Amino acid sequence: MWPISDLKKCFGAISPRRRSRSTWRTTVPILVILISTQCAAARLECTIISVADGDTLTCLTAGKKQEKIRLRGIDAPERKQPYGTRSKQNLADMAYGKTATIHWDKRDRWKRIIGTVWVEPADCLGCGHTLEVGRAQLASGMAWWYERYAKEQPPEERYAYQFEQTEARARSVGLWRAPLPIPPWDWRRGIR
Repeated sequence: MWPISDLKKCFGAISPRRRSRSTWRTTVPILVILISTQCAAARLECTIISVADGDTLTCLTAGKKQEKIRLRGIDAPERKQPYGTRSKQNLADMAYGKTATIHWDKRDRWKRIIGTVWVEPADCLGCGHTLEVGRAQLASGMAWWYERYAKEQPPEERYAYQFEQTEARARSVGLWRAPLPIPPWDWRRGIR
């Protein structure tokens, strides 16, 4: 959230006497959008301490609190499903033991944070948190884009995830090597 002083700098240039109704009609919606955007998105800095599967991990905050993170926008194969172990290992190779930045805006019914996880790539030490692991899981063919929840993703993220899945499928990498890969949501319902 922006400090009041910054808001005054932006909008204080218009003196109270000179503010017309049209100025207020323009200014108020902009303020509402800016403030709600700031309130809706949260950021968490932590260290990844475990990987449950290809789309869920646990991190430890500076306050020594453990948080379960469910990667937004992807669904990885289940543990006993083909590519389930490989998907988990791929996520662990990218994230386990690293500091991470989590961008999130909601929790699911199990109180897990639903968000994106950013870490420093192994091949670019000193680059900072520039690797988004959910997107990387899609690019390596270790997860599906979870289209069912696409509306919960920002548009640019949605298009990037769709692109990564399409490219992975075209290159036949990871689970896309299988002739008919079964999505995890069908696997969980017993469709084999």
